[in-house]
Amino acid sequence: QVQVVESGGGLVQAGGSLRLSCAASGINFGVQNMAWYRQAPGKQRELVATISRGGSTYYADSVKGRFTVSRDNAKNTGYLLMNSLRPEDTGVYYCKLQLGLKDYWGQGTQVTVTS
Repeated sequence: QVQVVESGGGLVQAGGSLRLSCAASGINFGVQNMAWYRQAPGKQRELVATISRGGSTYYADSVKGRFTVSRDNAKNTGYLLMNSLRPEDTGVYYCKLQLGLKDYWGQGTQVTVTS
């Protein structure tokens, strides 16, 4: 059974940092592409960052230069380091693993940034 579990969210003041983790089990993590999404209240889910199984990365313009996506295949875990957080970064952050036509989502972790 595949499980994807995010952790590391919380309440932080603007300018602060958080590191989210995405732990996977029951799956060959090393061959998966990984993506982080977020969903703010009343808004659609949006793509934040991706990292391919080969290590190539992509960032949304809104987080470029502030967020860093990484992965440790030996630990079956991906990360999203978020620096210089802003109130508009508030939302539920989701990790998605993808290989071919199969997607696996976590349950999300709440990030709240106060001004």
